Amino acid sequence: MPPTHLSFGEGMLFYKLYAALCSYANGKLNVVQGQFSDPEQFTSVPPEIRLKVRDALYAQPELIDQFVQENPAQFPAEDLAIVASWKHAVIGDFYVFRYLKQYAVFLKAEAPMKAYGVLALATPFEEVVGAYLPVLVKGVLLPINGRIIYDGLLSTYRITFGPGIKRSLNADFKRTKETYGIITSLPEASAPSVVKKKAPRKKSAAIGGLTDPKAVMNILVELTDAFCGEHLNGEYADLCRKLAAALARKRPSPLLRGKLEAWACGIIRTIGWANFLHDPSQTPHMKLYSIDEAFGIAESTGAAKLKEIRTMFRILQLDPKWTLPSRLGDNPRVWMASVNGFIIDLRYAPRELQVQAFQNGLIPYIPADRGKAPDEDE
Repeated sequence: MPPTHLSFGEGMLFYKLYAALCSYANGKLNVVQGQFSDPEQFTSVPPEIRLKVRDALYAQPELIDQFVQENPAQFPAEDLAIVASWKHAVIGDFYVFRYLKQYAVFLKAEAPMKAYGVLALATPFEEVVGAYLPVLVKGVLLPINGRIIYDGLLSTYRITFGPGIKRSLNADFKRTKETYGIITSLPEASAPSVVKKKAPRKKSAAIGGLTDPKAVMNILVELTDAFCGEHLNGEYADLCRKLAAALARKRPSPLLRGKLEAWACGIIRTIGWANFLHDPSQTPHMKLYSIDEAFGIAESTGAAKLKEIRTMFRILQLDPKWTLPSRLGDNPRVWMASVNGFIIDLRYAPRELQVQAFQNGLIPYIPADRGKAPDEDE
């Protein structure tokens, strides 16, 4: 099993380097009295004093460069490289969201929300933060040898979270994981930057020299139909065809750039994302990255195509226009409408209101004519 915290030797190295850096910063800024140039002195200082020095250091991060240049502790070059990398610290409020086998997941509380895989130091996070998550903390994330740690100082907010906030954080985590993945090194390897470099490819050779969006659409439909037939169902296939046609109608059509496999993957990902395909309680269900694997493209490329299509058509999860027909009856967004200034659920409205809404194209069918209660299975 991969470690969830630094080894003893790496932990001692961190404290040695961090103590020397903080001592140097304190000497320059006179934040508190005294010096703490070795790990034992550093860890014996009360946390509130270490916090003051740490915050003063990151208010003037140029001190890190000065420390590396002057090298007052006479560290070897490889140790100085670690200290220099701390310019890439991520500072702020985080939700300690989940404990995984490899690390703890820290969700950045500020936008854009990102997830970081963070290793503990000597003490497991369950003892530092507690077993019951999420917990909101203020801290500093630092790189060390290709991984992410925290600096040993976490300020915990005394806040508890109810079911609604927890559901919202779960949704945020899924969204940021699909967009950025879980970040495990600093500075960020930045999958989005890689995607941005690849996305502008406009060579028609990527789609076999085709210049007719409808011809490209027909090939895409063959790809999505084959995938849905093997892994999903006919409803998914129909919505994928609908989305491919919408992309082909765009002027200029985005289908004339990029790889066919990437577009097919992005179309299926988008319909799957809108219908919570990744949720194990759904039938069918599968992880969105499995779609990337089936088409032989990178997960970052699949996630970028999903984001591009979602943005292009303003698609949301539970979007009535892109919901599987069999799930329309259970999708509250399909049935909510304003009547005389009040938002009501048309599934429970009198039939005449349902008929009027249906004739105006607001709802897909008249629930009263289905002969069963709205919450029964279709």
